Amino acid sequence: MNILFIGDIVGRPGRTALKNAIGILKEKYSAEIVIANGENASGGLGITPKIVDELSAAGVDIFTSGNHIWKRRDIFPLLDGPKIIRPANYPPSAPGKGWTIIKSGQYRIGVINLIGRTFMEALDSPFTVADRVIEEIGSSADFLIVDIHAEATSEKIALGYYLDGRVAAVLGTHTHVQTSDAKILQGGTAYITDAGMTGSSKGVIGVEKEEIIKRFITGLPFTFKVAKGGEEVQGVAITLAEGGRAKSISSFRFPVEIERR
Repeated sequence: MNILFIGDIVGRPGRTALKNAIGILKEKYSAEIVIANGENASGGLGITPKIVDELSAAGVDIFTSGNHIWKRRDIFPLLDGPKIIRPANYPPSAPGKGWTIIKSGQYRIGVINLIGRTFMEALDSPFTVADRVIEEIGSSADFLIVDIHAEATSEKIALGYYLDGRVAAVLGTHTHVQTSDAKILQGGTAYITDAGMTGSSKGVIGVEKEEIIKRFITGLPFTFKVAKGGEEVQGVAITLAEGGRAKSISSFRFPVEIERR
C-alpha cells in the first residue's frame, strides 16, 4: 500500500496547487490514501469546514493539524468527526480527538497527530501521549502514521527513534522547510524531520517576504499576507510493508503552474 503525506498547506495558493496536482501525484506514486496537514490552509492560519470539504472533494482523505487549529472556531464541531484531527497532547477537555482510523481495502490505517513542546506551548509530552494513544488503538489498526508538529528538529528526531518499530511512519511538520533526511529507521519506521510546505516558494515559509524582513529589521508587528508565486506541493510518498512497518519513503517537491486572474 502506498500513502501520500502532504506538507503544511498554506493559504489559497497552497490549496490551488494541491487541487491541481493531487491527481497527478496519486497516479505517479500509486497512492491509495492521502493525508495532509491543513492547519494553515485558511489564509495561512487555521482551516474552515468549507476548505475541508473543498480539499476532501479533491482527494484528501485525512487532515492533521497543529498549533493553529484553534484559529477558526467554526472548525471545532468537525474535530469530533472522522476527517480532521488535532494534536493528541492537548487537554482532553479541548474539542476533538488526536487520532483516527481510515480503511483502505483490507487495511486499517491509524493516523496520530502530536505537537512538540520545545519552543512551543507547554502541553503534555508527545512521547508519553504517543505511548497512551498507541496502546488505546491497539489492534484496531494495521499501520500507524504519526504527524509530529514541532519546532525543534531534535525533538522530532528523538520521537522518531522513540517510536521506531512501533509505528509505520513518523513525519515532521510545522517548520515549512523540507528536510533531506527521509529514511527507514532500523526498526522499520519511515521518518522525515519535516515534510515541507504546500504553497508559494517565493515567500518566507509561505508568507510575503517583505513583511517578514521588515519585522526582523524593526521588531514591529506585521500584517500577515500569504505569498504567491512559485507554488509547489511538497511531501513524502510511503510504501507500507507487512507487519505494520514501512518499505520505503521518498520526499518530493512538485512545482505547479497556477493561472492568475
